[in-house]
Amino acid sequence: MSLGRVLKLNNGLEVPQVGFGTWQAAPGEVERAVAEALKVGYRHIDCALIYGNQDEVAEGIAQSGVPRSEIKLVSKLWNNSHRPSRVEADLDTTLRQLRTDYLDVYLIHWPVPFAPGDKLSPTTPDGKETVIDHDAPGIAQTWAELVRIYKETSKVRAIGVSNFTIEHLEMIINATGVVPTMNQIECHPSLIQPELFQYCKDKGILITAYSPLGNNITGKPRVLDSAEVKTVAERLGKEPAQVLIAWVAHQGFFVIPKSVTPSRIATNFNDFELADADFEEINKFGRANAVRCNVPAEYSPKWPINVFRTEAEQAEKPVW
Repeated sequence: MSLGRVLKLNNGLEVPQVGFGTWQAAPGEVERAVAEALKVGYRHIDCALIYGNQDEVAEGIAQSGVPRSEIKLVSKLWNNSHRPSRVEADLDTTLRQLRTDYLDVYLIHWPVPFAPGDKLSPTTPDGKETVIDHDAPGIAQTWAELVRIYKETSKVRAIGVSNFTIEHLEMIINATGVVPTMNQIECHPSLIQPELFQYCKDKGILITAYSPLGNNITGKPRVLDSAEVKTVAERLGKEPAQVLIAWVAHQGFFVIPKSVTPSRIATNFNDFELADADFEEINKFGRANAVRCNVPAEYSPKWPINVFRTEAEQAEKPVW
């Protein structure tokens, strides 16, 4: 059974710490997986327009019989709708797909604006690069529109961001005076970001860890498969995924593991408290094997933009 831990956002909204992720779930699998997750006891579901499966999430919720009021639904504004005039329409599309009249948390998915239009991911004629909207007014203006929607409508109960660095967070907070409730970031033992972690803590921004097992679309090794994590798991009588979920939760972060396998959906939800010694052992391994798995400049099609200032992005223009 889950420990049932709940975290409170800086606006007072309470959200279960262990959520269910839907990224990288193949079409036809999400509906059953969400229904199973809700049956097991998950009450925090993470979604996004770009995942292309929000209709299935809605059907899984319907099949589960769990009332909408008992579920915390998180979704995200996609990159082709960063211009303020497009933000609320993007949100309305998500609400229709999820068959709900509100989201519990709405995030800016990336601090990266794509060319506006009907295509979610517009590309250059050769298909090798995504088209960036260099004329967009900026993430502060996008954030200001989320703030307006939050204050003036009943469509979202909380707002936040995803994949934002300290620099990006400073931009939107300084421009609006409004602090995000959440920053969803890649987070696992091989990507420990103490400065960002501390900044978010000081500002009252709760972190959500995506890819807590090291899953990625760039073919990099997963921390889940490391011998060191497996050794800790065997010693504790746990699955490696459970250890990594506990590693995230130990820091007071939300964690959203994804699986479409019923047995793993259940074991991922069966969380436990990691001892300090085990936490530090995993940290030591992670620091020695540091890797950021999700770097847009390494995607295919490539995003020709510098988001995280990694070596792979140095030839690209900074996002802002």
